[in-house]
Amino acid sequence: MIKQFVPSEFCIKCKGCCRFKEAGSVWSPCLLDEEIQKILDKKGIPVASISIDRHIQPVACSGCSDLVCPYLAVSENKCQIYEMRPFECQLYPFLLNLRKGKVLLTVDLNCPYVCEKINNQEAKEYIIYLTGFLNSPKMLKLFEDNPQIIQAYEEVREVAEINLKRSGPI
Repeated sequence: MIKQFVPSEFCIKCKGCCRFKEAGSVWSPCLLDEEIQKILDKKGIPVASISIDRHIQPVACSGCSDLVCPYLAVSENKCQIYEMRPFECQLYPFLLNLRKGKVLLTVDLNCPYVCEKINNQEAKEYIIYLTGFLNSPKMLKLFEDNPQIIQAYEEVREVAEINLKRSGPI
């Protein structure tokens, strides 16, 4: 598990993430290969559609205009699979972004907590922690085995480069 930057009590009040303007959004969580099976094997959680490119497909939400993650309990604004939430969800509001052939650690500027805290010491220390974690041999292997996790996001701020030692293109 990745140490979280945004406190859960802030997330529960925010109602910003886990919601999407359109089906097929790059912002919809992309799953690692091993996460797909883990989610499919879990009993008592709603079945979700997973696209060919391994994204969780958002569903219509009664009483709201956006599409939502099928694992979001909208009334409580809580994740139903929090203890086994996907890597991308653990990483958020930080994202792995592909730009000009480089893998960058970026942050979603639509997160109000990030906008408030991104320039303070807490954020700088977290970015150092996260960059070290993501550049570890175990994580680099995970990215090599799951290139789908590296997306092309807009409206993000670059904070660090991830030094993938790859034999071929991403």
